[in-house]
Amino acid sequence: MHEKIKTYQEYLEKHLERFRDVQFIGVMFFLVVLLLITWSGVKAIDANYALQKQIAGLQQQNTVQQLANNNLKLQNQYYNSSQYLELAARQDFGLAAPGETVLVVPHNVAMAHTVTLPQDQPAATTAKSGKTPAYQRNFQAWMNFFLHRPQAAN
Repeated sequence: MHEKIKTYQEYLEKHLERFRDVQFIGVMFFLVVLLLITWSGVKAIDANYALQKQIAGLQQQNTVQQLANNNLKLQNQYYNSSQYLELAARQDFGLAAPGETVLVVPHNVAMAHTVTLPQDQPAATTAKSGKTPAYQRNFQAWMNFFLHRPQAAN
């Protein structure tokens, strides 16, 4: 038992002697400084990346807002045009251009002569036939394409 303690003490002294060597201490100091400089560089790169991402997001928002502003300008130009004023006068006030005659048809009379389209039918009718309408299959195919869904067999 005493021998084990003695060999352990010799082992510790041998390794502690290395820490007293100036060259070893210099290399360790250099490695620590190198590690700190590397860490500082990585943090700077990370901060720059985060700021660049934030700048890109703000530039996108700015571009979208500019497009919305341009859209509103065009819409204002349309509202000031004679075409819009004529349409608004026809729709809201029932006015007509010179030489035209305005016919006012009551709502119930107009609705009595309408035709119901297949898309207005309830879904139960299409379920009975077992086949969905072509427009609905087309819409579903596009949705599957854009949302990366597997193609369903129709």
